[in-house]
Amino acid sequence: MGPRNGTRQRSAATLTFMPFRIVADNMRSPDISGGPLFFEVELWPHKSMTPEGFVAMIGGSFAMLCIPLVGLLGTAALWGILPFALGVVALLWLSLKRSLKDRNIHEHLTVTSDTATLIRRDPNGTTRDWACNPYWVRVEMHDKVGAIKDYLTLEGGERRVEIGSFLTPEERRLLRQRLLGVLGAVKSS
Repeated sequence: MGPRNGTRQRSAATLTFMPFRIVADNMRSPDISGGPLFFEVELWPHKSMTPEGFVAMIGGSFAMLCIPLVGLLGTAALWGILPFALGVVALLWLSLKRSLKDRNIHEHLTVTSDTATLIRRDPNGTTRDWACNPYWVRVEMHDKVGAIKDYLTLEGGERRVEIGSFLTPEERRLLRQRLLGVLGAVKSS
């Protein structure tokens, strides 16, 4: 019983850091669920730094910067170097906070037999949405757009939208295959 619980904890921790999660999926077996076809997926950028890691990074950097200052205790030189050491820690703090804020993106794709909807929340809090009849949606994979390899877009309605630009190329290919299956199930029903 002990190893089984440990396995569950590891798999739960692994799921926490995955950049996308399928919330609901009855596209493969709609007769089991008894309801209409429905698929829902959430996507977000991978965030490798936890709050505990942030504290450890700032604390460790401060401690390392204090080591050379120990030899300067009681001298006037300490007051000349101390502002620069504190400035380095402050810049590191601001840089890490900005990086965490810039990665605060969330995409939510819902596909039913009637509509496909993509809602994106940007780091500044604005929300953008796109909706289309799923029968007309095309999933396009572009070799490279700017710095993004295997760029994934959804085309339908009046415009083309990107999805999962923050995912790795492998994750975008997996997402593309899943979306093609989902949209194929909608079109065949």
